[in-house]
Amino acid sequence: MIFNPLYPSLNAKLYHQQAPKPLQGARAGHFNAALANELQWTIEEQQDWVAICSGQKTFAEFPPLAMVYAGHQFGQWAGQLGDGRGLLIGQVLDQQGKTIDLHLKGAGKTPYSRMGDGRAVLRSVIREYLAGHALNALGIASSNAIGFTTSQHAVQREQLEQGAMLLRTADCHIRFGHFEWINQYAPELLNEFTQKAIEWYFPECLTAEQPILAFVDQVIERTAKMIAQWQLVGFAHGVMNTDNLNITGSTLDFGPYGFMERFRPNWINNHSDHQGRYSYQNQPSIGHWNLWVWINNLVPLAKAEDREQFKQDLVKALEQFEPKFLAFYQQGLAAKMGLPDFHKDSFDCGMAFLKIMQSEQLDYTQSFLLLQDKQYRAIQDDCLNTRQVENFLQQYHTIRENQDTQQLDAAMRLVNPRYILRNHMAQTAIEAAQRDDFSEVERLFDLLAQPFTHQPERERPADLAPLPSDVPDVMVSCSS
Repeated sequence: MIFNPLYPSLNAKLYHQQAPKPLQGARAGHFNAALANELQWTIEEQQDWVAICSGQKTFAEFPPLAMVYAGHQFGQWAGQLGDGRGLLIGQVLDQQGKTIDLHLKGAGKTPYSRMGDGRAVLRSVIREYLAGHALNALGIASSNAIGFTTSQHAVQREQLEQGAMLLRTADCHIRFGHFEWINQYAPELLNEFTQKAIEWYFPECLTAEQPILAFVDQVIERTAKMIAQWQLVGFAHGVMNTDNLNITGSTLDFGPYGFMERFRPNWINNHSDHQGRYSYQNQPSIGHWNLWVWINNLVPLAKAEDREQFKQDLVKALEQFEPKFLAFYQQGLAAKMGLPDFHKDSFDCGMAFLKIMQSEQLDYTQSFLLLQDKQYRAIQDDCLNTRQVENFLQQYHTIRENQDTQQLDAAMRLVNPRYILRNHMAQTAIEAAQRDDFSEVERLFDLLAQPFTHQPERERPADLAPLPSDVPDVMVSCSS
């Protein structure tokens, strides 16, 4: 690996250096060789991946550290948080020269663990491993992972579970919550920290007339794009706390996430979210709220005499979140529908299709595939209100008249996945892994690597549909 240590150059108040605490009897789970190659791992490092992914081996070029940050959790100020079970063990250059973080989860207690034990369990590690892989393959900015290890080390949750470790990769681990912590506990560091964040992740903003406002615009736009992409594939993050969103707009911190199956906009995928704050339909508004919290922590960057104008500039920047989100979403929905995004009726037609899916409780992913494959009769056969479908199809075909349908159809095939990570698919892989059988993890890893490609030799019926209505959903909570 080619190390490029950036974060350790910051003030030592922002982190705590410590070695990971390896699990007892660590052994291989699954290894992402393609990602290791992209991150320029040597042959020797790849051969030693179990030791690296279980905390047994670290690197002199980058002493491991736990970051400190704060955050709002479920809308309430939670005070000081931080890496309570994870360590940044490296920052390395990928083949394009981009700096990528290596973050080891389940590495033991840190000063920021609060009441936690510093460990991760096998089920949550597998869920995060597969989810990051799936989103990256779907073209959605996300953390990924080099690999995970398991062990016989017992970890107490609702019951005793197998301890595990995950070596996560991400383009950035600086969260909105970092700025909250600095403002609350070390305000003298805000200017330097912000300047470094711009220098490392948005260097193009340095030459702007107002670099901080240019930085803010970039963070808002990337967050809007990420959430629009989540909505378009039916992904719900589940815990959009301010400490779980980063400044580069890449998906971070998978807990009780889910890919929606039957189309229910008010779907709550987190069993711990009793009020539905982080339901699928609320994600855009929560993204806006989190950004509002974040920009308020930037106000002290302005001189006292310029502060009121700076506040107005920040508010004006945040006002662009909604139009930017809608632009990304409308363009993406038109592509999924095979409609021209410039047509005045395309968005209304898309909304009509979603209304059908909602009222008929159709599978989100498969409904778009039926439309893509021109199986209009199959869509009608799935619905009780056939008149609603007929009206939709009439509008749909009218919009597509006199358009380059070959080009539109090609665009559909690039954005409508055949395979998503349904909760029951992940659960099947977890249950097999708990018996030391990682073959289902391997199958899903390969399947989800090519989500837009039909893979009849690899797919199974359970990959293509929700569980029967008389089978309880897989319940997922914040426990990990």
